[in-house]
Amino acid sequence: MAAPAAAQDVAITNARLVIGDGSAPIEGGTVVVRGGRVVAAGAGVAVPAGVERVDAEGRYVTPGIVAAFSRVGLVEVDAVSGSNDRAAPRTRFSAGLDIAPALNPMGSPVAVNRASGVTRAIVAPGGSSNLFAGQGAVVDLADDMDMVTRPRALQYVAFGEDGAAKAGGSRAATFLLFREQLLAARSYARNPAALAEWGNDAMLQRADAEALVRVIDGTTPLFVRVDRAADIVNVLKLKGEFPAMKLVLVGVTDGWLVAREIAAAKVPVLVSPLSDLPDSFERLAATQSNAGRLKAAGVDVSVGVFDDDDAHKMGYATQYAGNLVGLARMPGASGMTWDQAFAAISSAPARAVGMEGSIGSLRPGRVGDVVIWDNDPLELGSRPVAIWIDGRAQSLTTRQDRLRDRYATPQEGALPKAYDR
Repeated sequence: MAAPAAAQDVAITNARLVIGDGSAPIEGGTVVVRGGRVVAAGAGVAVPAGVERVDAEGRYVTPGIVAAFSRVGLVEVDAVSGSNDRAAPRTRFSAGLDIAPALNPMGSPVAVNRASGVTRAIVAPGGSSNLFAGQGAVVDLADDMDMVTRPRALQYVAFGEDGAAKAGGSRAATFLLFREQLLAARSYARNPAALAEWGNDAMLQRADAEALVRVIDGTTPLFVRVDRAADIVNVLKLKGEFPAMKLVLVGVTDGWLVAREIAAAKVPVLVSPLSDLPDSFERLAATQSNAGRLKAAGVDVSVGVFDDDDAHKMGYATQYAGNLVGLARMPGASGMTWDQAFAAISSAPARAVGMEGSIGSLRPGRVGDVVIWDNDPLELGSRPVAIWIDGRAQSLTTRQDRLRDRYATPQEGALPKAYDR
């Protein structure tokens, strides 16, 4: 692989400019990136001397998509265990697991998602042998070997049916185990030497305790997978016991039933708009209007791709956001405006993980992740025509493209030996 190019100083002009913060597109806008960071974006922005100009020709220019919940870089082929680092079901560790060393920037899903306009992703572990799954990361999808933007950016835990299965078979066991592990971590923080007294049967290893201390004090956001309305309310109550803890709710299929409670707690949510059928007992209230109803109630909503090929197809996020725009026009349904829907796949995920000051929009000071689209990015057939990550122009070519070109019109003698007949 070629070495990554240096960050470019570039000004993209004549754009239908989308800042990504929920504001309306700006006609004839300009965004200027210098030293890998946005320095100006808007109408009437002057282009500094010596900066390369790129004419967008009136196309949409947006911040890169931030995948709100993914496993990109952890999985190459789901069914091949040697290429799948999503979960660690046989390890003795749990909260202390750190996915960063397992991430593979050379994996083909990285290029595929980049070519779909995804420039950053929140990557969460899939699970461990214990309740807590481990520490996720925020990554970039640039064509280089340095993928991690922020390691240990979140801790992930599943409640509901999945959590009950890990904790012993019931939701009561889930909440008890959760509290006991956080209390054990708090005890460790006060007296690290006490960990040696717990013995081999301790519910936490030292690395797990250290990771959970950062959850208790609010340093690391806790992403909680939870779907049933009653479970959501009970998870929110945990903030009363651990007030510094920063909760982010993932899934939230029945969230619209308790939207006022979520909004009052000021807890952001990551939802999949296609979770619209009751495929389990904890999702009986599933509706495609969930995201729109949560947004209308004042909840900070991010739209992501999970339970739907979250390692390979994060680019579906634009389609999901577009669905919400269409839904807003349907009588009796709840969706989002175009501006709200785009923010739900850009600045809202950045805010959920505590990085709104550096990624997710084209406000000055943010990273130079910029995408030029051939059409409305929330329309199904639209594709990027140019992408910059950290101010570096990126290739849009994927392994699939190369295979297509190689075998579209094969010539005699040009095929690998295995194809000889």
